[in-house]
Amino acid sequence: MSILIKNGFIVTQNKNRDIFKGDVYIEGNRIMEIGKNLHHEADYMIDASENIIVPGLINTHTHVGMGGFRGLIEDMQLDDFLKRTFDLDSKRTDDDIYHSSMISIAEMLRNGITSFLDLYYSEDIIARAVKDSGIRGFLSWVTLDERYTTQSGSPINNAENFIIRFKGSERIYPSVGFQGVYVCSDETMMKGKEIAEKHNTLMHMHLSETRKEVYDFLKRTNKRPVEHLYDIGFLNDKLIAAHTVWITIREIKMLGEKMVSSSHNSVSNMKLGTGGAAPIPEMIKYGVNVTLGTDSNTTNNNLDLFDVMKTSGLLHKNERWDASILKAQEIFDMATINAAKALKMEKYLGSVEEGKLADIAIIDPYPNGIPLRKEAIIPNLVYAIKGLNVKTTIVDGKIVMNDGKLTLYNIEKSINFFKTS
Repeated sequence: MSILIKNGFIVTQNKNRDIFKGDVYIEGNRIMEIGKNLHHEADYMIDASENIIVPGLINTHTHVGMGGFRGLIEDMQLDDFLKRTFDLDSKRTDDDIYHSSMISIAEMLRNGITSFLDLYYSEDIIARAVKDSGIRGFLSWVTLDERYTTQSGSPINNAENFIIRFKGSERIYPSVGFQGVYVCSDETMMKGKEIAEKHNTLMHMHLSETRKEVYDFLKRTNKRPVEHLYDIGFLNDKLIAAHTVWITIREIKMLGEKMVSSSHNSVSNMKLGTGGAAPIPEMIKYGVNVTLGTDSNTTNNNLDLFDVMKTSGLLHKNERWDASILKAQEIFDMATINAAKALKMEKYLGSVEEGKLADIAIIDPYPNGIPLRKEAIIPNLVYAIKGLNVKTTIVDGKIVMNDGKLTLYNIEKSINFFKTS
């Protein structure tokens, strides 16, 4: 299949962060040519006049299998939230997880998210939802000590078996996940790391999300979580650590030294009342690759990365009493090229460039009355645009959402699965 996108403002996210009005030609699953007044015979032509063409957004932390829990776990501190979540999880069916994943994925595609990094058990079921929906899924099977788990069998063995089964699958990238240091012993962490190294996969975990998590761990081990993981040789450039709110400058330097990526989940952290704000400016200063995540739609209630971009900018400007502390371009980088780097996919994703995979979102700013001025496009993408402004979403060269409607599957079946009388 070939697609020619005409006359849009192209936000390339290339090395120079070029933005220009032009065309994008896609053949198969690759971007073949970018330029002005391209002439190609294509199977499908999209008129993007007065629209913005951006790289597909990348959500670096979520739990799509919890889609059916939206609105059911509210107004709780994290400890109570987790207890309630584990209780609901223990009663779930495969169909529940599949349809939860499908409604979450539908929302992400609607909002211009073309790739997501997930942390959950039963990732084999979520992989089926990825295949059926057309999205790109980086799926981390969550591990934890057996005495804490609701999984059948050994979480570590489950993670490795999942990787073996799905490695090399189209648009599915299996990896190892960790719930967090509060339920993962050193043995679990290091066994998981061995599996990741053996199969050359990512690692993904919750880390230093709350003050209680950090100080409970400090009391037990006499070290903060990042310090301890550094000392046991766990940290490396394959790790995406979600949250990292309660960390010190010393810990930030450790993360930077080991080239760890951090997934900043501002909306989720604020909703759970974790307090404070992740030290994002310092992370950037000391070489931590910062990305953005929505978290699940139980701790966020939507999967709109535009919402997360805006909230992240406002949070840090307000927290530091400094409107210049984070630039709009830095925030947009977090949702695109930085995220691709964290996933070890910067050669293929995160920018609109020739030779890269054709993961693209086309945005119509006009329902919001936003005038198209080149110099204002990045600030408006971060602070004015919403997911509902996305007109078309393309993943792997296939149009998966057009004019606000999913094209590859009917989401009504999954929506109806959760309807009650």
